[in-house]
Amino acid sequence: MPENEVILMKRTETNRGRIHADYTWRRELRESIRTVVHLDRHLWLSQREKRQMSDVIERHPMRISHHYLSLIDRNDPDDPIRKMIVPSAEEFNLLGQYDTSGELSNTMMPGLQHKYAQTALILATNRCATYCRYCFRKRLIGLETGEILRRFNDAVKYIERHTEITNVLVSGGDPLILSTDIIERFLQKLSAIDHLNFIRFGTKITVAMPDRILSDKHLLELLRYYTTYKKRIIVVTHINHPREISQKTVVAVKALERASIAVSNQAVLLKGVNDTPEILADLQKQLLKVSIQPYYVFQCRPVKRVKHNFQVSLHKGLQVVERAKRMLDGPSKRFRYVMSHRTGKVEILGISDGYMYFRYHQAKDPADSGKFFKRRLVATAGWLDELE
Repeated sequence: MPENEVILMKRTETNRGRIHADYTWRRELRESIRTVVHLDRHLWLSQREKRQMSDVIERHPMRISHHYLSLIDRNDPDDPIRKMIVPSAEEFNLLGQYDTSGELSNTMMPGLQHKYAQTALILATNRCATYCRYCFRKRLIGLETGEILRRFNDAVKYIERHTEITNVLVSGGDPLILSTDIIERFLQKLSAIDHLNFIRFGTKITVAMPDRILSDKHLLELLRYYTTYKKRIIVVTHINHPREISQKTVVAVKALERASIAVSNQAVLLKGVNDTPEILADLQKQLLKVSIQPYYVFQCRPVKRVKHNFQVSLHKGLQVVERAKRMLDGPSKRFRYVMSHRTGKVEILGISDGYMYFRYHQAKDPADSGKFFKRRLVATAGWLDELE
């Protein structure tokens, strides 16, 4: 057989495999649960719950993957997985605001934020495999918005001009629900920028829809190639409770590990989900067990329709974190307890003599970077602005 025919056959087989993989996970995405009628078939909702949920999802849409739904204990009304992904009447509470970290003020163009000198943030999509009810970008997820990236080449030019930028975080929404072809385009353009050291993808796909990774060997090959020969790639997962780490998630993370992708985790401290020392400590242990490095535990942001239902006070949060760390060994206690304030990423350090102590882990104003400061303790305060 002539060489050109062999090459053509290989390309055809590759394309067939890519189409099959794309069909597999995209079908799962299309079949995700988005209506109250569909959800009721699985969770047996009361008439009141159905009425309330219908009202909630008119404002903030629902999407739940079948995999994620399968993790819920249907016999437990206080199930932590259910609380994170099933709409509730608590979302009628309007306490808080939609942009708690000043994202709009740091937007250089639609879909590109530049808050910290070294990091550019790309909002690649406003969709996810599952819409978390505590999402801090609740203002745009699943909704019509002008905040998502429209002109990728313009974003690349901005990053090229700003040589202080050493890394790019691709976020959303969840960028891994984009097609592998689009992800490849992102990697091609970004990896060609000399002053970038690494590229991160913020994703919940490992727990929400692990088949996105498991069914698409082309995605894994792509990630392996770029992290080996071009730019270091890091996947940042969002796992908040040990029960999110299903066997499929373990296999998906191992597949990323075999592709030489470093995986770290950002959790959010959530009321009724992981706000006990025992659960938070177990989460860090289970993460390390499957080769995910604990990275941050975030204070839940005071977002409208989120704050009332999910935020614990800073006082309680610090107690939970410190008690959890006493149950952990060296590697599992490396995570930092932080809040993403409009002035920067603030590390929450401790309490002494009626004051809470903080440090700017990162700061919008470079002059504040590393700065220690204190505020008088208010036991009920959930955010820096609520402290005297």
